[in-house]
Order: sequence, then structure tokens, then C-alpha cells
Amino acid sequence: MAPSAPLPTVGTGLGDDDGVAPLLRRYRAAQTRRQRWEGTWRDCYAFALPSRESAVDGAAPGTVRGDRLFDGTAPDAVDQLAASLLAQLTPPWSRWFDLTAGADLTEDERARMAPTLSHAAERLQAQFAASNFAVEVHQAYLDLVTLGTACLAFEEAPPGEPSAFRFAAVPMGDVALDEGPGGHLDTVFRRIRLPLSQVRARWPDAMLPSDLERRAADEPDLDVAVLECVVPDGRGYAHTVLLAGTGGAAALADAGAPLGTPTVLAAGRFGVSPFLCFRWTKAPGEAYGRSPVMKALPDIKTANAVVELVLKNASIAVTGIWQADDDGVLNPAAVRLVPGSIIPKAVGSSGLTPLRAAADFDVSHLVLEDLRRRIRTALLVDRLGPPDGPAMTATEVVHRAADTARVLGASYGRLQSELLAPLVRRGLAILRRRGEVPPVRLDGRLVDLVHAGPLAQQQRMSDAQTTLTWINAVLGLGEAGARVVDAEGAARWLARTLGVPDAALRPVPPQDPAGGPADGP
Repeated sequence: MAPSAPLPTVGTGLGDDDGVAPLLRRYRAAQTRRQRWEGTWRDCYAFALPSRESAVDGAAPGTVRGDRLFDGTAPDAVDQLAASLLAQLTPPWSRWFDLTAGADLTEDERARMAPTLSHAAERLQAQFAASNFAVEVHQAYLDLVTLGTACLAFEEAPPGEPSAFRFAAVPMGDVALDEGPGGHLDTVFRRIRLPLSQVRARWPDAMLPSDLERRAADEPDLDVAVLECVVPDGRGYAHTVLLAGTGGAAALADAGAPLGTPTVLAAGRFGVSPFLCFRWTKAPGEAYGRSPVMKALPDIKTANAVVELVLKNASIAVTGIWQADDDGVLNPAAVRLVPGSIIPKAVGSSGLTPLRAAADFDVSHLVLEDLRRRIRTALLVDRLGPPDGPAMTATEVVHRAADTARVLGASYGRLQSELLAPLVRRGLAILRRRGEVPPVRLDGRLVDLVHAGPLAQQQRMSDAQTTLTWINAVLGLGEAGARVVDAEGAARWLARTLGVPDAALRPVPPQDPAGGPADGP
């Protein structure tokens, strides 16, 4: 991961950098806080996303998963909610953001900046489309829905790659997070195991210990543990890469293991954090987020237990439970219940008779349907998924969109702040450093970010509908009401609200010093 500033000279021990010891203490504290969540995370993965279970417990790839799962309602709902988030927030087939001039600029300045900002947005969108963003952010959405917290690594790709961006959904078992001074989840410690060849490729200036170099000569596939630390420091984000000492390459794998003397592989600074950590919702005093799966976990576990009981009852109903008199003739061990079999019995004995079930189990279906409905409601399947009924009218579409915005308002606002805005800011920083876009900085005053995803468009459609209703009502008042409406200003506002490209609008005529439009040639 290439930092945005040149790397200083790397060291080979704890004494080379006085900031390493406090950094390790902070990592230990963050790791300890994360361990309190691991039990809940395992339950969420086991019952709602068993394919990602190894992200927490570190199981080997390809191991059997989902052996505790009997009901598939929750995994299906998690997949649908993650897919809906991808389609509503960052659809890969359309532009989900735009760059506009800020509120501090005049109309003339906005008109002059519009082509530059439009070009920068197009370049940024093209880089997102050419990268693996859609694949990795969908994996991050799965973690977000299941665990309430997700982490997406946003790296700069080497020159010559199809895209300047490279993404990776970071498993929550590999990171320990903490909130920074601003309340954002921007203090990140990522523990990864890499072959020594990849360590040399990622940090070519790193000075490795001599005994580790000798081991690598004998073991070409030697893996080592690396700890990446990204901590906000007021001027950006300090980036430090540590390697565990020789003879303890796996020391970072256990929070309680001694670290020994770590080697500083690299140190630098990012203007924008390369790790995007975002949450669904959070409780006061907690750094990690809480998910819809956590809210529905009691119902998910109950539905799973009910289905298990239904399957056991079905097994009994199919195979039956049998009883027999101890008549000295019938040997239960020799009985085979197959067509054409002859079962001997003594004279006067009732022989082999079925044992009637204790109760009727049909009530389980009523309980199960109610549990599944509550699970789907908690995971917003009925709000974000496709409607089950016939085609909706225009009024029903508007009401459904308003209901969706109301339900997702808080979570969507958090995702705008913790995912979408940092994502665009980080992408602009990489392209600006490569010289592909002008020095555009999102500050909200000169350059502003406009969210253009389907969910944001639904809210803007509601705002536009309110304005059009007012205009129609005012125009119905006659000439006096019509004089109140600035038709051109209203048209330009509607264009900005609905995301109409600037190329479709006529440029604003320049103003003369007296305040009126300048005369044409």
C-alpha cells in the first residue's frame, strides 16, 4: 500500500522509533476491546452468513460450515439486503455521485468550474468501474449487515494496471478498530500474514533482519505476520508497518502472545485513510456497530430450533417408533422393516405395533411463519426487496420510496458520512497525485459532493415534487402569483436537484457591473 508521502528511513527495532511502544500498547487495548464482540460475531455468522464464518475464527478455507443451520431465512435475507445496499448506494451500472460547485461560489464561478468538476467526476467513476470495487464492496456490505461493522481497504494500484484503484474487503477478524478524536472509526490495526516475497514487493525499501533473510533462503514460502497501523494525528493519518521479530513470526496472531522486538518495515503518512470503516448503527460508548442481524438474532435462533424440531418430528413420522411385547420370540435386533419381511411373534402377543406420537406438531408451522416474517421485517426485505404483489401505481411508488427513506434515513446518513464521502475523497487524492485530475478537494464550500444513487434520487424526487406542487398552486393564483415565480431560477434548481448534467443547460449569461445581463454582440 503506497502512502501519499515519501517513506522515511525504516528501522530494525523498537528503539528506532519512540512511537512504536505506545502504538503497540494501543493495539493491545483495541484488540482486547474487540475480543468482547467475537462471541456475538460468531453467532451472527453461524446463523446468518456461515460462508464467512472463517473471517472470525480463522478456520481453514474449504472447511465444513453451516452444520448448525437448519433454516435459510436469515442467510437469504442477508444476501438480499446486501444486494439492495449495493443497488441503492453504489450501483455499479450507473454514476452514484457527482461533484458540484459549492455554495460559496457565484453563478459565474459555478459555470466556469462545472466542466472541470464534471471531468473529474467522470474520471473517478471510470476508475471505480474498471476496478474490483463492485465485488469487494458487496462483501463489505455482507459484513455490515451481519456484524454491523465493515472495513474496506482502498489502495493505489501499481502503474500499468487497468485501474488506479484496488479494493479489498478486510475480514473483521484481521482488524482491531478504535474511534478517533472526531468519533469516526479511523484508527485501524490490521494483522495479516504474507509470504516474505510479497513483503519485499509491497515495501521494497524495508530492511529485514539478517536471520530472517537466512531462513527465507531455506524456506522460499516462508510466511510472516505484519501489523499495519493507521492512526489519525491531526495532519493526516500516520501509517506504520511492523514485522514480528525473528523466531516469532506468528506472535501477532495472538493478542496475548509476547511481541518481542518488532521491526519497522515502513512509515509514512496518508492525507486520506486507506481503510474505510463504516457501521450500520451504534450504541453510545461503543466503537463497533450493531447490525440488523443482531436485532433479529433471537428470532433467527428460535426459527432455527423450530425447524430442527420439525425435521426430527418428520423423521419420526416417516420411520415411526415401534413397541413390542417381550414374548421370548420377537428379537428386536433381528427385525428389518422392509417390504416382504416376516416378523415372528408368540401366540397371544400383539407383536410389533407403532407408538402414537405424543402430540400434533402442525402448530409449528404457524410459529415458524411468524418468526420468518419478523426476520424478513428486521432485515428490511419487505422494504427494500421487490414487491410481491402486482405492479404498483405511481402513487404507491412514491409512498414506498418515502417509507424506504424513512426507515433507512439514519443508517443511510451514517453510510454517507463513513463510506461514500471518504471513498470519493480517497479516490480524488489518488488521481490528484497521479496528475489525472486537477487539485479538487471536497470541502463543502468550493467543491461539494452530491450523492446520486437511487436512494438519494428518491429523496430529491420528493423535494422536486414539493416544489412543483408549490409552483402549480402559485400559478393558479393568477398574474400576481406568477410574478412571484422566477421561472429560470426554478428550472435551474430543478436541474441541480434531479441531477441533470450541466451540458444540457444553457450557460448563465454574464452580468454587467450594474447587475443586469450584459448586452450580446
